[in-house]
Amino acid sequence: MKKFTRLYGLAALALLLHSQTSSAQSFSMADVTNYPFPRDMTSSATGSKIAYSVEEQGRRNIYVASGPEFTLRKLTNYTKDDGQELTSITITKDGKYVIYVKGGEHSGNYDRSRVVNPDNDPITPKIQVWSIPFTGGVPKLLGDGDYPVVSNKRVAWISDDGHVWIAPTSGITPGKLGLDPLGTCSGLQWSPDGTKLAFECNRTDHSFIGVYTNENTPIEWVAAGFYRDANPQWSPDGKKIAFLRSPANPVTANAGGGGGFGANAAAAATPAAPGGARGNGGRNRNAAATPGATATPGAAAATPTTPGAAAAPAQQRGFGGGGRGGRGNVYIADLATGMADEFFKMPQGQRASFSNFHWATMDRMVYQSYIDGWPHLYSISTKTPNPEPLLLTPGDFEVEDPQLSGDGKSIVFTGNTGPDKQQDMDRRHVFMVSVDKPDMQILTPGEDLETYPAITGDNSTVAFFSSNGQRPLVGAILSLKTHKTKMIGLKLLAANFPLKQMAIPKQVIYKSPDGTTVHAQLFVPPSGGGPAKKPALVYIHGGPQRQMLLGWHYMDYYSIDYALEEYLVSMGFEVLSVNYRQGIGYGYDFQRPPAGANYIDVKAGGVWLASQPDVDTSRFGVFGGSAGGALAASALARDSKLFKAGVIIHGDSPEPLDAWTSPTMIIHGDDDRNVAFSAGVSLVSRFRAKGSPYFETLVIPGDSHHWLKYSDIIKVNTAAAEFLKKELLLKK
Repeated sequence: MKKFTRLYGLAALALLLHSQTSSAQSFSMADVTNYPFPRDMTSSATGSKIAYSVEEQGRRNIYVASGPEFTLRKLTNYTKDDGQELTSITITKDGKYVIYVKGGEHSGNYDRSRVVNPDNDPITPKIQVWSIPFTGGVPKLLGDGDYPVVSNKRVAWISDDGHVWIAPTSGITPGKLGLDPLGTCSGLQWSPDGTKLAFECNRTDHSFIGVYTNENTPIEWVAAGFYRDANPQWSPDGKKIAFLRSPANPVTANAGGGGGFGANAAAAATPAAPGGARGNGGRNRNAAATPGATATPGAAAATPTTPGAAAAPAQQRGFGGGGRGGRGNVYIADLATGMADEFFKMPQGQRASFSNFHWATMDRMVYQSYIDGWPHLYSISTKTPNPEPLLLTPGDFEVEDPQLSGDGKSIVFTGNTGPDKQQDMDRRHVFMVSVDKPDMQILTPGEDLETYPAITGDNSTVAFFSSNGQRPLVGAILSLKTHKTKMIGLKLLAANFPLKQMAIPKQVIYKSPDGTTVHAQLFVPPSGGGPAKKPALVYIHGGPQRQMLLGWHYMDYYSIDYALEEYLVSMGFEVLSVNYRQGIGYGYDFQRPPAGANYIDVKAGGVWLASQPDVDTSRFGVFGGSAGGALAASALARDSKLFKAGVIIHGDSPEPLDAWTSPTMIIHGDDDRNVAFSAGVSLVSRFRAKGSPYFETLVIPGDSHHWLKYSDIIKVNTAAAEFLKKELLLKK
């Protein structure tokens, strides 16, 4: 084997982008990635208004619609593929304004609120909070910062130094500093009447719950003590606050002195998408659910990339007005007396961590927990201390993205179950349940996938995103009166999108060597004119707390991968996408396997695919990104005889190179906040030192883990496809 490295330069990349495959491919990479990707579905607390963002070839804009017709209308007019996200989209309660954040990269495991500059502008963009009338107009800048929460008249958000700024929702006057306490703030929550703001103040080894009234009234600290108090939630009447309390944690001497707020406080206080952040596509409803999540160096509970390392269950997205959850017992503070009493002891044990804690109605609180082995919804009565939890969503399936109705009486959510329990385990459907009884009902049965639901303030309509095996995500609405669905976002799908040429994935279920059942999806090229035996690839998703599905994925990172899978199939490859252990969708035990089980599942998938009579095992490869990239490296390093070539996209791998003989491509963006660029540097340097195997590289300057620029998506996917074509498809 030839032993040298080739780095793609501009000239080579230009040729690569215009190259054609040897097969009769009927669509290009640009065609299959030219789909509108929607995010941040949100609804007004009253009335029937919805809003969400759409990315079209890198141009991100907000679209809105109103009932009963819900005709989709473009609200903003950003025209550049600059990689600047639109997130935290919120409609004011009166429906007059849409508040949003422009900028930042909210899916990283670290530096989530640090500015990004994938366009490589000489002047780095800022992360800023904006307001625009729902009826249309010119957006008004409220100020620099992130994670806004909205009352009817005011917006509060967090600056990059952890302080709180406040502005009128109309933007008639610019924002001004509202809170500048010792420590850093997060978990902002307006009172129901919008007159007070509750917040969490982190002071390194302890944290307080504070209540802000106005600039002339001292902050009220709620039952301050030697604790870590977090996640304030107002009672619907605004007279009480529920919060989570756990023991304070001592810090080391070098953490700082004085009042206990030291140099590392900013890092300790950085929230995982503070309370008000809402979004999807892995980009902000919950930072624990980010695409390809990997460990921040030294973080004890972070998701590892080392194959076989155990991962904590992914905290599920949901409850846009706050409700991050965590560990600790529930306390309720009476603001009239300033006293707080323990109200509910959370169960103990590994499965006891919970998320999406929220005070729904005066009589009910709700939360989500893995306590029965699946991430289900529970509610507790507020009438007596230590109430018995009520399981709202029984069954062997996972609840994702729960959202409360405006009156707090119902929850809409997505789940991987339905009438066809086997197939639906690899889909998503929308459900509704009351907060006080387990009357769960499926709203969207069938073969499509439905995600990110939001119920309108008048309780008449559920808005969500819909996809299937051929059609990418589009906005949709379902009438709760007629139960009819309307695809309101279908008109944004480009005329040249090769909808009918998409291969529909088939569900595959096989056994891993230790007897564990593993799900996968098989993509097969259309029958006809091709060779009897086809080249084949195993695709490995990132996370690892992810699940690939029987259709276009609801997270942007994985929709990009899905497009690449479809493109490779159109070239003539069979592709098997493996849902290995550590992923979501199959319960707690599946997500917490013995060390090394994830690669056992991947290899077993490769062995299954290689055993198919129409597969050419001499042209057999592997590819994946992030945690999937690390596992692809394991496949190439441990089993080069099976996996003849592969692509590693921002994967961190310590695998030894002794038996690694397969040609490999390594791709990385150098502003990666999930897998540090140094991981790629390390792997490339080890390859260079060893002198083999043959490898190629592609570096994307300025872009992050999630390919914020559309032009970078084209570069990355095309480079990966061309490498696999050269090494496998054209191999004689």
